[in-house]
Amino acid sequence: MKHPRVVLDTNVLLSALLFHTGRLSWFREVWQADDIRPLSSRETISELIRVLGYPKFNLTKDEQEDLLADYLPWCETVVVSGPPPIPQCRDPFDLPFLALASQADALVTGDNDLLALAPVFSIPILTPGSFRNTFLPAI
Repeated sequence: MKHPRVVLDTNVLLSALLFHTGRLSWFREVWQADDIRPLSSRETISELIRVLGYPKFNLTKDEQEDLLADYLPWCETVVVSGPPPIPQCRDPFDLPFLALASQADALVTGDNDLLALAPVFSIPILTPGSFRNTFLPAI
């Protein structure tokens, strides 16, 4: 499959963006090499911007913009028109990711609320390791 279209949840994105030598830093390399096509929507980007502003990260506005510049140019922006059929979800903040994932090849997350939906969701919901093994075995 060429350029899998992937939804990365906020926690996966934060790990990839904030920790250059962390266990998920490889995501940045694969999206910047065009090995995957991250999908974004107005709602998911708003969530990312909001979380980057958390005081615990202690990021200046310039640092936040630099991190966004390392991600957004590689994203395909998708307009989610109307609610797709999505299963009941315990966390309402996860709904935009599920809605966006209806247009993706996979949703990548470490969130147990989302992973619990994998058996009933039409698109694979995978941990980062499972995604890598399934979609990027040569990396």
